[in-house]
Amino acid sequence: MTRMMTTNARTTAGRIAAPVGVAAALIGTLTGCSTATTAEPPADQPAQPVDASYRDGMYLADGGYESPNGSETITVEIELTNDIVTGVVVTSNPTNPTTANFQSKFADGIGDIVIGQDIDKLDVTVVAGSSLTGNGFREAITTIKAEALVG
Repeated sequence: MTRMMTTNARTTAGRIAAPVGVAAALIGTLTGCSTATTAEPPADQPAQPVDASYRDGMYLADGGYESPNGSETITVEIELTNDIVTGVVVTSNPTNPTTANFQSKFADGIGDIVIGQDIDKLDVTVVAGSSLTGNGFREAITTIKAEALVG
């Protein structure tokens, strides 16, 4: 009788473990599909130190990203004063109506997130429902930081 219970316990454990394993594998796969929340500097630019010093002024850079419809870009203009973002304008460069919609929403909402923030503390991901445009914004900010860095 003990042997039968052990077999049943193993069978039950196997039935429970299989769906858990499948769920864990699925989560791992889906996690790989999510967009990055931190920006990696382009290969030709060194990583910028956190809490660096930047020259005051207006800076302009393009940022690119991949959407389901292909390559997209935005143009980012940032005004810096004492390392703080005091102004931001995002110009949309869409290749299709869906991208135009998301880039427009991003451009309309980005000021509320970044104005008044230290440029080194910016962590822009989803803005007004636009998740991929933030990738282009982060790329542009990396370029701007390299240009504005006091060195």
